Amino acid sequence: MTDEQQSFDALEERLNARKTEYETMPVPDAAFQAVQSGIRRAARKRKSRLRWYMSSISAAALILLFTGCIRVSPAFASFVEQLPGMEGIVSMIRQDKGLMMAIDQSLLQKVGVTDEHDGTSLTVDGIITDESRMVIFYTMKGMKDPEKFNYDIDLLDENGKDLPVAFSYFSPRPASENGIYEDKIDVSFTESLPPQELTVIFKEHGKETNNMWKVTFPVDHNLTKGMKNTIPVNQTMTVDGQRIHVKQAVLYPTRLVLDIKYDPNNTKKIFGIRDLHLVDEQGLAWRTDSSSIGGSGSSVFFESMYFSTPKKLTLQGSGLSAVDKDELVISIDPSSGEVQGGPSSLKLLKSSVQGINLILEFSIADAQNATSGLSFTNIEDSKGNSFDINEVSWSPSVFEAKVVIKNGAAAKGNLTMEIFSYPDQIRAPFSIEIPVTP
Repeated sequence: MTDEQQSFDALEERLNARKTEYETMPVPDAAFQAVQSGIRRAARKRKSRLRWYMSSISAAALILLFTGCIRVSPAFASFVEQLPGMEGIVSMIRQDKGLMMAIDQSLLQKVGVTDEHDGTSLTVDGIITDESRMVIFYTMKGMKDPEKFNYDIDLLDENGKDLPVAFSYFSPRPASENGIYEDKIDVSFTESLPPQELTVIFKEHGKETNNMWKVTFPVDHNLTKGMKNTIPVNQTMTVDGQRIHVKQAVLYPTRLVLDIKYDPNNTKKIFGIRDLHLVDEQGLAWRTDSSSIGGSGSSVFFESMYFSTPKKLTLQGSGLSAVDKDELVISIDPSSGEVQGGPSSLKLLKSSVQGINLILEFSIADAQNATSGLSFTNIEDSKGNSFDINEVSWSPSVFEAKVVIKNGAAAKGNLTMEIFSYPDQIRAPFSIEIPVTP
């Protein structure tokens, strides 16, 4: 038996022990975890906050799922060995088939650089990167008080400048009694290539001390050099009378990028495509994290099948989220509740003032299984004063939305608003064939 196989068998034995531990673990009624998504595009920050809930029994189920099918290659087992703890591994990669295959192909770059002070340490354990995407795996230790650990993240190039990228991350929260947290930063390169050297900075949010953890390391471009396949598609599909152009697919080790454009002559403004996915000849679905594609179109990111090229791919979806273009603008009289324009399914339930803000509550008929909520843009009163939205909430179970307009209490006369997103769903299943080879 080789040393590599012995290491792999030892790892499997430890995982089975962890499985037994979780089978006997007492599960509390609920556990709460805060999630923060940070986005930087073209060196500008835009932060959004979400809340989600996950029971401890679900976390245990993830471990059981992973340990139940742990018989993967020694290369993947080697990756597991490089990062401390199993829980973070499961949550980071269990749903991304393409990323798992990239790791299996030894594309993980081990980093292992740590910055430690004030009893807390940040370690970048490793990265996977190509021309389109970088996934940064990290560990934080010494996090004993959840309320004191809320972070902003900066990514800098070798010149100390902000990377012109979009990236997302979960706000770190202690995952165990000893204050260890493992997760990833997911980076999209839309305007640049990966830097030669990367600096990851965690800054304690909203604290006078401005504590900061900073890790700098080189990025190896050779591992995925030349790993890019461009597949022309140039097909047009018609969904509910709306033309959607599929231009091309670009396949990288970390993901597949599909370029989609909406026809400018469409009668509806499309806010999103429902249940979009790729299916291969074996019926295996390659998912996307994009729940909507707004504006004139966008690049849609799917799991990568770079190392398992299928013989056939079919792009499928169940319909659209869209509104007739002549129904996009609505006028609201906050005092009387009268609404002019807009879709017939949109109803104003209540208008109220809270401090300096104006709160509008709506109901939307036939919004079952909506993938997006209600929001507006280009908000003006009768005097031409502009207003911004401070908060939006959507309750899909009762099809109701609340829109908080910042400083809206000072609005004069009617408010004119343009629909920016809408949860109405058009059921119109579609599918087109995507060529696999360029």
